Amino acid sequence: MKLTKDQVLHVATLARLELTDEEREKFSIQLSAVLDNIDKLNEIDTDNVEPTSPALDIVNVFRDDKAQKRFAADSWKSNAPAEDYGHFRVPKIIEN
Repeated sequence: MKLTKDQVLHVATLARLELTDEEREKFSIQLSAVLDNIDKLNEIDTDNVEPTSPALDIVNVFRDDKAQKRFAADSWKSNAPAEDYGHFRVPKIIEN
């Protein structure tokens, strides 16, 4: 599938990229080659191919999700520079 320079320019515009004429030509050729390879893959009949499992054993590295005791109300306040109505009080950083 041959992409035109205008199609590449359209995609670049959607991606908010500025391309030179040389880059448009280069990317037209490269993206056309990628689309050609995808077309070749789409020609393969995979109707009777069963899904395969991962080649490596996958192990969950996260800890079990268990309910734990909450912090005591005063423990977090000791690290706060200021507290107001049970919340951290911090300087305003939003500018108008």
